[in-house]
Amino acid sequence: MSSKLLLPAKFKLAGWCILIPATIFGVILISVGFEEIRVHAKVFAIFSDQIFGESQSFSFIETNITNTVAGVLFILGAVFVGFSKEKREDEFIAKLRMSSLLWAVWVNYSLLLLSFLFVYGTAFLTVMLYNMFTVLIIFIVRFNYLLYKNSKMLSDEK
Repeated sequence: MSSKLLLPAKFKLAGWCILIPATIFGVILISVGFEEIRVHAKVFAIFSDQIFGESQSFSFIETNITNTVAGVLFILGAVFVGFSKEKREDEFIAKLRMSSLLWAVWVNYSLLLLSFLFVYGTAFLTVMLYNMFTVLIIFIVRFNYLLYKNSKMLSDEK
């Protein structure tokens, strides 16, 4: 992975400061329910299709943006954490980053394939909702695990 495409290292701390509260907020939303916590706002929608309403295109609509805020914050935090340079960015770190990303994509699509085969109905929509975030989650967990494991091996050699 080209380091030209990575964010500066200082974004990693900002990413963790966004990602951790966004994850907690998302878990609370999932456990309590999206409709229990409501933040309404008038937003611009390219397309909006209401179950018991009309479809609208390129217009302003009044809607609950709670899940939107949680999702945007989670994605921003995860992208900042996952795609920021390390303080010591070298070829070995780049190799770890690339293998972690490839591994995350393989695992994600394996889980998605299993979901297509064994999950049906509205539960499948829930799986698809979570699937939007799993590549980033798996990548961050795997990459940081490999960094930790390799730093332990280096400290054991000293």
